[in-house]
Amino acid sequence: MEKSRNISEDFIQKAMAAVNSMRRDELLFSYKGTLYSTTICSPETFKALESFEARSDDVILHFCILLLSGTNWLSQILTDLIAISQKKTPGSESRLNADDLEVFPYLKIGDAEKYERMTRLPSPRFLASHLRPENLPKSISKNNAKILLLICNPIYVATSFYHFSNGIVFLPSYETWDDFFTDFMTKKMAWGCYFEYISEWNKYADKENTMTITYEEVNENPALSVKNIATFFGIPLTEEELQLVLERNKTHGPIANALFRKGGVSDWKNLFSEDQSEKMDKAFEEHIAGTKLGKKLKYDLYCKA
Repeated sequence: MEKSRNISEDFIQKAMAAVNSMRRDELLFSYKGTLYSTTICSPETFKALESFEARSDDVILHFCILLLSGTNWLSQILTDLIAISQKKTPGSESRLNADDLEVFPYLKIGDAEKYERMTRLPSPRFLASHLRPENLPKSISKNNAKILLLICNPIYVATSFYHFSNGIVFLPSYETWDDFFTDFMTKKMAWGCYFEYISEWNKYADKENTMTITYEEVNENPALSVKNIATFFGIPLTEEELQLVLERNKTHGPIANALFRKGGVSDWKNLFSEDQSEKMDKAFEEHIAGTKLGKKLKYDLYCKA
């Protein structure tokens, strides 16, 4: 067990060591017009991902850019539900597919050989990604694998991503919030433009294999959210099991402790100036306010200071 878990930990440790010899402008590379972290992603991995074979019972979490607190939370919920579906106790070593061999569940992160190792994982597998839909393996659509799409208002995404960029060595850090905000609004961020991401995923919002949930609704009614997610993935859930999932509030070990930050839905008020709030309002209105996903975000309710 310890040996298998070290596969991902070793990869992360090597990536962190590589950063020490890199300049700030070397930390990102462009692939098909989107910026990615040079040390944890690679063109070879993306190429190998194209032939990845999804299964119809895969449990897939997609999220907007780096929605850190929400992603960590939903990952916990989904891995707990998978454990329940396997008649195991949430929080056991079955988490993140660790009972056979550890494969970091983020589809684009890791070595190109990870997809071969993933073929040996038991079903259902937990997979996660914040790729744009056109960059996903074709097998996901072909095999009708179910996708939970987690979205969040751009103000929260920007706030969380700012703290993340300054807390993780894989990405360029920022001396000031103003510098970060400028890059965020001008498409110079790793993992792409938030507004374009939502616009592209809006085309898939009505598909039967896609369920959209917002960070805000999970935050406001966790019990209902967990029930709806379990129903979508076809996982029976007793009231006792529901309470067990809700009561667990743990991270995913040493790797996740480095990758994730626990944030709040009002953190943005400490950063955004009035002018920046107005710019964000305008961008939201121009790009996604009229879309189905844009309306689901309830921007006026959550993001108007």
